[in-house]
Amino acid sequence: MAAPSSPNVKEGPQVFINFRGAELRKTFISHLESALKRIGVNAYIDSNEPAGENLHKLFERIEESNVALAILSSRYTESNWCLKELVKIMECVEQDNLWVIPIFYKLDPGTVKGLDGDFGIQLWNLWRKAGRNRDDRILKWDAALQGVTSKFGLVSETSRFTGIN
Repeated sequence: MAAPSSPNVKEGPQVFINFRGAELRKTFISHLESALKRIGVNAYIDSNEPAGENLHKLFERIEESNVALAILSSRYTESNWCLKELVKIMECVEQDNLWVIPIFYKLDPGTVKGLDGDFGIQLWNLWRKAGRNRDDRILKWDAALQGVTSKFGLVSETSRFTGIN
């Protein structure tokens, strides 16, 4: 996908921020969103939609975006919505309609790739909770997690970043 050549800011989101809300919304994400907006980047987070909106609206926002930031944190795999968003993000990436940049927030990239420790256990537990409604979503989630870890990303151990590839 080519970078936008027009200096005009799009009406839709330029950057979709995918994250586990409970642990990051009022801290890292609020600072990130403010910093992006200060430099003229239209960033989208799910609090921009009315409470209770369905996942379809979020998928539309992903499709409208140029870049997705996948903020992977220790509790990320507790969220069915985060994982579904990540699957959609990776589908758009595979179609060359979106760039994704993973940010490993206080999380080792190897933990995500290997589904190690609590990160992996939470993923399996989320799938098990579906009971008789289990389907191939665990395979889609795993493929999306493996796909995003193969991209150039950033590691944030505190408030500083280091690049990885």
